[in-house]
Parts: sequence; structure tokens; C-alpha cells
Amino acid sequence: MTGVAVLGSTGSIGRQALEVISALPERFSLLALASGRGGDAIAEQLSAWPSARWWCADTRQRQLAPDRWAADGLTELATLDGVELVVVATTGMAALPAVLATLRSGRRVALANKETLITGGHLVTALLDELGGDPLERLRPIDSEHSAIWQCLIGESLESVAGLVLTASGGPFRGRDPGTLSEVTAEDALAHPTWRMGPKITIDSATLVNKAFEIIEAKWLYRLAYSKIDAVIHPQSIVHSFVEFADGSYKAQLGLPDMRLPIQYALTFPERLPSPARRQMPAEWGSLDFEPLETGTYPAYDAVRRAANAGGNRGTILNAADEVAVAAFLSGRIGFLEIATTIAGAVERWGAPDEPDIETIAELDAEIRTALGAS
Repeated sequence: MTGVAVLGSTGSIGRQALEVISALPERFSLLALASGRGGDAIAEQLSAWPSARWWCADTRQRQLAPDRWAADGLTELATLDGVELVVVATTGMAALPAVLATLRSGRRVALANKETLITGGHLVTALLDELGGDPLERLRPIDSEHSAIWQCLIGESLESVAGLVLTASGGPFRGRDPGTLSEVTAEDALAHPTWRMGPKITIDSATLVNKAFEIIEAKWLYRLAYSKIDAVIHPQSIVHSFVEFADGSYKAQLGLPDMRLPIQYALTFPERLPSPARRQMPAEWGSLDFEPLETGTYPAYDAVRRAANAGGNRGTILNAADEVAVAAFLSGRIGFLEIATTIAGAVERWGAPDEPDIETIAELDAEIRTALGAS
């Protein structure tokens, strides 16, 4: 029986992780829950798992189950006695200290939180190198794209990898001239054709910032140069990523878009067990299309890729500027195309070559949000 903590339990990934855990009661024991906000969702989870300790970013919610409250928050839950695997499905960079503490304590992380590697990838990989062993055993990716790459690399050597190709649906504006997007609304951008996600990540999928962030994650997870990591448009979202090998062959992982598959793979690795995920015969998929991701088609994607290539402290800048810009767009304070210019402007203003420590990351993040007028 593996003891599990789920951080970000009321979000989409967190809820699906709990579905997977519930379907395998003989394998997993849920010991901890954390949510960003209170309300009915966390109350229901606390009722369903009456022995789990918990924490909520809205500390006023403590009254829901005060005897089970974790006063020290995410890090306390991640390092509880009995917890062996921590699902990190929070939003924002608040989980970075908890991820580092989890790994340092010898526990495993199943990671769905992009900001951990965007802002602190250099810190996480340095710690993994210090700990030794298989880094993907300790830090298991949940994103469908990174899970696909991980699965394709089983039994292979990284030295034989010529490149990685992540797939992107293209979002709701695939095929549109960027010049026509100045008047699109938040409602337009939230109409993702494939995935059902929270508003922030849905907007990131419309700008393809999400895909550029995944390329940064892939760099840290698989220790490959950015020149070896690319993306293509694949509207059907059946192929989740490709790995190209030195001999010219490709491997890919395919399946219906259902996050319960990569979640369960991260939880049960190296085993494959029956899952609650949807199934469909390949004959029902129809055609599978792939299109190049042309420069200039998604300006925010281009801005993030340029900044990532420059390295240094730019991951923190990208994360903060994107969060502020997306919030401003959703509230109607800026237009859709201004997300890209906000990101590019922040990188130009604050970009520097040195990789920051965790204290500097927090300070830089706060400075950028204050300067950009985060609400």
C-alpha cells in the first residue's frame, strides 16, 4: 500500500488523480489533501477521506476539519509520515519548496505543476543529480506530452535520442491569421477544442505559451538542448509526443485525450493496470493530421521560446509575466495579443544570465507582479 498526498486536489488534475486512487484502493492510501480554495469540493473530499490531513491556501477554511489541519502547509503534507508519493497538481510556483523538500526526503513526486520546472528547473535537476539514481523514478511527469516521452524512452538510452517532438492541438485559433485576433474575447479563447481545463491553462493553450512551457520542462526532465526539442500542431490530440532516435526511427505514444492515463502511469510505474480512462479502437480515430508550427503564428509561443533559449533567470520572468497577462486578459484589461507583448517586455526589462536561488526567485516574482500591476 503506497501512501499518497495530493496537492491541488480540487483542480482538474487533482480530482482525476483522486479518481485513479479510488479505483485502486488495494494499491493506494490517501494521506493528505491540499487545495487552493475552500468550498464544497474540498468539503466533499474531506468527507470521503476522513483520515487525511489537509491544508487550504484560504486559511479561513480551517474550521472544516481543524483537527486534521497541517499548519505548515504543502511541505508538511508532502513529508508526512507514511507518504511515499506526492501528486503535485497545484497552480503557480508555490509548490516549488514542497517539491524540493519531497525529493530531498527520499519521496517521489508525480508532477503536473509546470511552474516548478519553469522557475526552478535548475534547482530540481541539481538536487536529482545529487540524490543519484533514475531521475524519472524520483520525478515522474504527469503532463500527457511528457508522460508520452517517458514511456517512449523506456529501454532506450538518452544518447540515442536525436530529438523530441511535442504535439499541440493548436487551440481554438488554429489556422487563423494572428492579425485577426486583436478583438477575440475571453469566451472565444476559453473554447478549447480538445481538453477541459482551468481558465489559466486554457488561455495558455490558446496562445501556445503552454506548449512553450512544456518545451522548457522537457529540457529539464530529459536533459536535452532546446535545439533538439520541437512541437507540431496535431488537432486530434491522439499522438501525445514523438521521440526521434539517431537511426531515424520514431516512437510515439497514442491514446484518447484523457489525463487519467498519464496520472495512473505516474502512480503505478513500472506497472500498467486497468484504468478508468476512456478507450477507443484506432479505426475510430479517423485521420491523424500534423502541421508545422510556423514562426509568427503564435507570437506568445515565439516570445517564450526566445527567452528560454537565453536562459538565466528568464523562467521566473516568463511565469510571472504570463500569469499577470492572462489574468489581465480574462478581466478585460488587455487584449489577447497583448499577452505576448507583456511577456516579451518583461523579459527585456528583467532578463539576466544568472540562475537564481529559491529566495531570489520569490523576490523577482514579487517584483514583476508588482511592477506589472497584478491584481
